[in-house]
Amino acid sequence: MSDETDRPAGERTSAPMAAALAEARLAAARGEVPIGAVIVLDGAVIARAGNRTLELKDPTAHAEMLVIREAAARLGSERLIGADLHVTLEPCPMCAAAISFARIRRLYYAAADPKGGAVESGVRLYSQPTCHHAPDVYDGIAAAEASTLLRDFFQQRR
Repeated sequence: MSDETDRPAGERTSAPMAAALAEARLAAARGEVPIGAVIVLDGAVIARAGNRTLELKDPTAHAEMLVIREAAARLGSERLIGADLHVTLEPCPMCAAAISFARIRRLYYAAADPKGGAVESGVRLYSQPTCHHAPDVYDGIAAAEASTLLRDFFQQRR
């Protein structure tokens, strides 16, 4: 694991994470929890999405699930070997498992999720002996911005 302070200032928000944050802002504008994700392969964004659970009436329509589905369809394969996922919040157990099953190479996430996360929080899925594939994980990238988006979203609903 790595955090934002381990990187030089210019590397704290990568272009893919900026794209994921843009997807999170679009999700918030739709009334969805502001989480966004992108998948990068060979330096190019091949899929992008924000949460759509309310819009699609689908509890599995998390940003990570949607980008994995889009990337798999685009590549014609259930395996996304060599692909990197950038997401604005630590993945939940469902999404962490899908990331493993898709064989995502690297997972970059912004904000930690102590209540619902499954990477460094909660079940710590990738540390379990039954986990078949664990991506390289990098956390804390643009964490403050992602956390602010989430906090502001929920404060407006109280």
